[in-house]
Amino acid sequence: QVQLVESGGGLVQPGGSLRLSCAVSGSSISLYRMGWYRQAAGKERERVSVITGGGHTDYADSVKGRLTISRDNAKNTVYLQMNSLKPEDTATYYCNIGILGHDYWGQGTQVTVSS
Repeated sequence: QVQLVESGGGLVQPGGSLRLSCAVSGSSISLYRMGWYRQAAGKERERVSVITGGGHTDYADSVKGRLTISRDNAKNTVYLQMNSLKPEDTATYYCNIGILGHDYWGQGTQVTVSS
């Protein structure tokens, strides 16, 4: 059974940084695309960033230049380095992996950007 566990969220002031981690069990991640999504209160879930098995990355326009996705296949973990955080980044962040047409999600980690 594939399981994803996110960690690293918290409360941070505007301009601050956080590093989210997503540890995957039940499958090797090395071949698969992984992504980070977020959902703010009262809004739909949106894609933040994805990274392919080959390491190609893509970002939402709203986070380009501030957030960086990376993966460590040896640790079966994907990361999201978040810098220059803004109040509008406040949301629950979810990790996703797509395996053979099936999407798996973590439980989410809350990020709150506030002074």
